[in-house]
Amino acid sequence: MPRHAILSFGILAGTGGAAVAADVPAAPLPIVEALPTPPSWTYRFTPYGWLTALDGTQTVRGRSVKVDASFIDIVENSDTLVALMGDFEARNGPFALLGNVAWTKIGFEGDDVRSRALAPGMSGTLSTSLGLNIEMVIAEVGAAYEVTRFGPVAFDVLAGARYWHQEADLSLDVTAAVQVGDLEVAGSRAFARSGSVDWLDPVIGARLRYTVAPGHELLLRGDIGGFGVGSDFSWQAIGAYGFEFGTYQGITFSGVIGYRALYVDYVQGEGRQRYEFDMLQHGPVLGLSARF
Repeated sequence: MPRHAILSFGILAGTGGAAVAADVPAAPLPIVEALPTPPSWTYRFTPYGWLTALDGTQTVRGRSVKVDASFIDIVENSDTLVALMGDFEARNGPFALLGNVAWTKIGFEGDDVRSRALAPGMSGTLSTSLGLNIEMVIAEVGAAYEVTRFGPVAFDVLAGARYWHQEADLSLDVTAAVQVGDLEVAGSRAFARSGSVDWLDPVIGARLRYTVAPGHELLLRGDIGGFGVGSDFSWQAIGAYGFEFGTYQGITFSGVIGYRALYVDYVQGEGRQRYEFDMLQHGPVLGLSARF
């Protein structure tokens, strides 16, 4: 076969092969679906003040007094204007770790503290009380889990523990009818001092979070505790409203306003060793939240 004929056949064959290859459809590329991003931890820290009022009974070394003091009464006589508090939450998806600490040093005088009764097993007459000072720390730890969500509304269950530390000093008039053998006497006053009193309560409760609008959240929480483990019984109710007002370097800041009520009934000892704190603490809360 002539050389030019072989060359022409090769060119035609190559062209035909390319045409056939072009007619074969290319295999489709596999579709890779993006994996969902796993939830990450977010943190919220809220320092705030609790403008407390107290209503109940305090017993120190068997001497009981009735306490009925508003926030204004406490401010006039106390070393601290408000209970200083800090609230912490770490959240990962539906799971959250919770922590809260409150410290206060409260003083009452005159009409805010009234004589009530001696403890069972004691005899004599209780003198007119002059004042009561309480230093107190309340610390809470626990965990919450979001069990359901309906649009902007989320419902959590929670469990944890609440630790109490108190030191109370009750000052009384010194009269012949008052037993002062176990009291400290200074001038015309006798002082009943509790020393350090501590207990731990288990706590269970629930929480509702409602997103009113982007950056605005309403929180309602309730819990009960004690059950005879530490205190005989305690309960707490909190309502708070948070509103975002700015972000700086990745940290979102919010204002927090609300109301907190905390009741506990704790008793230890008998007679002259009896200590009792049967008290409702309640009042507005004001704070600043940082989320990151």
